[in-house]
Amino acid sequence: MDRRLALAIFRAITAAIVIVAILVQVRLNLDSGLFRPLRFFALFTVLSYVFAAVVWLWLALRWRAARTRGDDLLRGASVLYLILSLVIVVVLVVGPEFQVGDPRVDLIVRKVFPVLAAVDWLIDPPATDLRMRDVGLWLIFPVVWLAFSLIRGAVDDWYPYRFLDPGPAGYRSVAYHAVALLAALLVIAGGIVALGDFGRDRRLRRGSMERALTSHP
Repeated sequence: MDRRLALAIFRAITAAIVIVAILVQVRLNLDSGLFRPLRFFALFTVLSYVFAAVVWLWLALRWRAARTRGDDLLRGASVLYLILSLVIVVVLVVGPEFQVGDPRVDLIVRKVFPVLAAVDWLIDPPATDLRMRDVGLWLIFPVVWLAFSLIRGAVDDWYPYRFLDPGPAGYRSVAYHAVALLAALLVIAGGIVALGDFGRDRRLRRGSMERALTSHP
């Protein structure tokens, strides 16, 4: 089987499973009477899962087409947001993220999907040359989401995560967590760019060697 086709099938199946898992979570919250769409889809993690699943479906559908810089930027952003979501879930979120949760959804979406995204980036590195200046584009969504979440919380007293709620600790605690998350974003993004460069260079060297061997039997 063609390697690109195999990757497309893998991405399509994974994205479909993630979307179904998210819909299962929505159904559980609907059945419990606790579903609030404007709150559910205000979670950075949920937005990241949906965004990454859509990107993977897009790449699967275009598996025959040449990879563009836009494709690589979207894919890199999805990897960054998924890994940051994993950090949020493991380090900052205490207890279940949703009022009513399913352990299978928790495992597939919150833990397995980010790991698969990182592995996918390693085995199929970007085709274009990404630089640290591209990280600025990746940071737009998290920064806008953070500002929106803080403004919304100040208006209706609901914050998507406890570490964003000023509460008794005040905005100094919020600022501390925001700076820590920004630092984590920069470190993770730098790693994504570096691993992408390494994988692309290795693929180019391997292709050069194969062409040299073919031209000199």
